[in-house]
Amino acid sequence: MGKKTGSAGRFGSKYGKKIRDKIKEIDAKKKKKYKCPSCSRIAVVREASGIWVCKKCGAKYASGAYEFKSK
Repeated sequence: MGKKTGSAGRFGSKYGKKIRDKIKEIDAKKKKKYKCPSCSRIAVVREASGIWVCKKCGAKYASGAYEFKSK
């Protein structure tokens, strides 16, 4: 049976389970693709902290540091 650590496995047994679980959730939100408000494609990815770009139409957005939030 494989480990269920996910992206937080890089920390090993350090920092405690709750913190590693929170980091795992944050990393999943960062790596997820979001729907573009301009072209309606699921193509918005994180470029830098708070900067999100659509890979289809090239539109750039300023949003949350770890999660894209469109209005």
